[in-house]
Amino acid sequence: MPSLLEIRDLRKSYQMGRETVHALAGVDLDIVAGRFYAVMGPSGSGKSSLLYLVGGLDRPTGGRIVWDGRGIEAMDENALALYRRRTIGFIFQSFNLIPSLTALDNVAYPLRFDGVPRRERQARAYELLTQVGLGDRVLHRPTELSGGQQQRVAVARALINNPPIILADEPTGNLDTASGNSIMELLAQLHASGRTILVVTHDPRMEQFATQTVRLLDGKIVGT
Repeated sequence: MPSLLEIRDLRKSYQMGRETVHALAGVDLDIVAGRFYAVMGPSGSGKSSLLYLVGGLDRPTGGRIVWDGRGIEAMDENALALYRRRTIGFIFQSFNLIPSLTALDNVAYPLRFDGVPRRERQARAYELLTQVGLGDRVLHRPTELSGGQQQRVAVARALINNPPIILADEPTGNLDTASGNSIMELLAQLHASGRTILVVTHDPRMEQFATQTVRLLDGKIVGT
């Protein structure tokens, strides 16, 4: 299978007062189409930094992330926004839903930036919410949903632009055991349907669903 992303000597440093913190210290990794990656390691190992750089939400200090022959680290903000919309679906630990919007409108929201008409936006959002088992909750707001249901809304929203890559940052971190299991099974179903999945997690249960485990320590890959 071809590589969707080629990560080469990726580095990220932060200045904390007088101290320089090296979140990533030279990471090389190919994100191959159709694989399910579980990125694991202790807190501070660089997992979330890797995810945010791959997703174009942050810029590296050094190194490259090559997509479609282009280094995303060199893209301007408009090109990065297009990369995120067309290539990446994000699932966050804290769900990041808009409290004032219904589940339907939360899922449909990203389509507004592509000028999709409202009727089509809502039809596509309803279809996805039905797929994740929330067809009877489409008019509920986030405060009217359980944590597991909110995360399913977040999964549906991540899929709305039909991205080839799904990035998930501790997607079971705020969930009880049963809800966490259901989200992992949902990610496994997405993988089985052909999606490429990259999950940052502390949850050892995720390994049973992954096709490749990437272990980080002190900003470096120590095992794959």
